[in-house]
Amino acid sequence: MKKSISGYKLQRNASARKALLRGLVTSVINEERITTTVTKAKAAAPLVDKMITLAKKGDLAARRQAASYLMTPDSVKKLFDKLGSRFGQRNGGYTRVVKLGWRRGDGAETAMLELVGSELIKHSEDRAKRREERLRAMREGQEGGGEAAQS
Repeated sequence: MKKSISGYKLQRNASARKALLRGLVTSVINEERITTTVTKAKAAAPLVDKMITLAKKGDLAARRQAASYLMTPDSVKKLFDKLGSRFGQRNGGYTRVVKLGWRRGDGAETAMLELVGSELIKHSEDRAKRREERLRAMREGQEGGGEAAQS
């Protein structure tokens, strides 16, 4: 009879599994979206949610708990300064797993693990870059047009 055992083994021993999940959670917090296999994404998603819940608490004990799990001090700083306030009004469901298809090399099913709302931030960054490029092109065009009129 199958027992109700939670979690994923990911074909690794306990220490390698812990290191893998710590790396994935740190990457999601830093980059706000990562591409990995579906199983790894599903294993890491609850841990990312737990880290964001700690960030919403915001006290020193929660910061120390997060720092003991995450791999870089920058990720702890971003978690508590930006993500905790961003998800302050939301009660859970901070991550999304989107299936992307099959990986070419080994045929593993890949997925994107992302923070909810990061697509809006990504789109606004892209819009800002495009706007800056348009402004720069317009300035160069005006400067070039003024020189042509003088000659």
